[in-house]
Amino acid sequence: MPTHTRIRMFNTKETYPNQTLDNDLCQAVRAGNTIYVRGQVGTDFEGRLVGLGNPQAQAEQAMKNVKQLLEEAGSDLSHIVKTTTYITDPRFREPVYKEVGKWLKGVFPISTGLVVAGLAQAEWLMEIDVIAVVPDQA
Repeated sequence: MPTHTRIRMFNTKETYPNQTLDNDLCQAVRAGNTIYVRGQVGTDFEGRLVGLGNPQAQAEQAMKNVKQLLEEAGSDLSHIVKTTTYITDPRFREPVYKEVGKWLKGVFPISTGLVVAGLAQAEWLMEIDVIAVVPDQA
């Protein structure tokens, strides 16, 4: 019996055709009642970047992705326990955090925020990964 479920498996050859990578990954893993969501950016699941040059629009797309992945794993945004947000410029903090805050109003997760020199693709201005739980069935 598997100890975890992999959600939206993919290989980086298709995801990053501009790079010579060949890694097997997935968008989320459900292990028991815990869900780990891979860092989400302003790219939809068809590989289209949303919001070129716009950190708020990228954050909105990233949160749409997070919402969809959590639902596919049997949970939802209200069960997020931790977020880690990466931005490539400190000036992006306000637009990104305001957008994420809209999606997580009333959730109260713990949160870590980092300013980084860059992300895996130069067009990406922000990235967010989350840990959530699947609620107990009452």
